[in-house]
Amino acid sequence: MHSDATRRGVASLRMRAESLKGHLDGLLLAVLEPGPLHGYAVIEALRTGSGGRIDLPTGTVYPALHRLERAGLVQSEWSSATGRRRRTYRLTPAGVRALDTTRTGWREFSTAVTALLSGTACEPAG
Repeated sequence: MHSDATRRGVASLRMRAESLKGHLDGLLLAVLEPGPLHGYAVIEALRTGSGGRIDLPTGTVYPALHRLERAGLVQSEWSSATGRRRRTYRLTPAGVRALDTTRTGWREFSTAVTALLSGTACEPAG
């Protein structure tokens, strides 16, 4: 049985959509990198890949997938599985390039923030 303090600690680790602002597109591109997924599988990949810390509602994920599709970074198509029609999303070549750019930017950002929060100097960029 978990104590109230443990439950509060776990709840504080779960990231809400507003905490991910500016990073959601990159996360969606990353979970689509291994191959096409339908919308609910995208949500599950975010959840399982983050150890349950990123658990977003459909009202956050689907609009973001549609935005990425309009931007040409993902492409969708309808498929039928187990008698249900599902929209499946996959990365486009532009999406692969965007993911690479996002990863590079994230590494630089993460290095700088880690250095600042740990009180250690980071090597100058460039």
